[in-house]
Amino acid sequence: MSILATSGRPPLVKTESLSKSYFLAKALDNVNIEIEKGIIVGLLGPNGSGKSTFLKCLMGLVRPTAGRVLVEGREPDVVTKAKVAYLPEVDHLYPWMSVAETIKFVGAFYRDWQPERVQRLLELINNVDPRVQVGRLSRGQRARLKLLLAMARSAPLVLLDEPLSGIDPPSRARILKAIVSEYEAGEQTIILSTHEVAESESIFDKVIFLHKGRVKMVADAEELRQSRGTSIQAMLEEEYA
Repeated sequence: MSILATSGRPPLVKTESLSKSYFLAKALDNVNIEIEKGIIVGLLGPNGSGKSTFLKCLMGLVRPTAGRVLVEGREPDVVTKAKVAYLPEVDHLYPWMSVAETIKFVGAFYRDWQPERVQRLLELINNVDPRVQVGRLSRGQRARLKLLLAMARSAPLVLLDEPLSGIDPPSRARILKAIVSEYEAGEQTIILSTHEVAESESIFDKVIFLHKGRVKMVADAEELRQSRGTSIQAMLEEEYA
């Protein structure tokens, strides 16, 4: 199963029999996927389905047990890492830094950092004072700051791992608005792993359903809704019942 590039260009992301095991447990099992440039992909499935491991393989944070993953035709290395923006599920921010110091610190690492985008995102995510220490921010404010750090880059590939997890509904709406507003349509690919499907499915162009490390379904989001006559959230509930 694969998302095939419809533009005629080579896929931005391609996996070939990608598998990853942790001791005796298989996190990914023979995953074959192609993802084209310039779309937003929903990476969906229950806990333990392999979503985070899949993103870490694309980022080059974990090595496949078998098979391989390609980003712009290369296995993950220093070159590809410079082209991938990654928002991990775990909180990776330094609590003693202020918001402004954190933004300056992270921005210094990337050539594709966009200072003007930082200002727009600060306005969009709202209620995050640049002078405040990160350790004093609420969970929702920290989530919005993490999103800013990922979306402030013009990286060809953006990986967002559960950016809405545990966040209150108003904050979720701001996060989704920020994603859509700063997304470079046709130029960037965003892969968004989330359990908050009902709120986020409207921004998906394509969806990938994972289950126990295997690809269960790959589809165009709108075509899937029309063919099934229901929401993607309802389909997930049915598929994984």
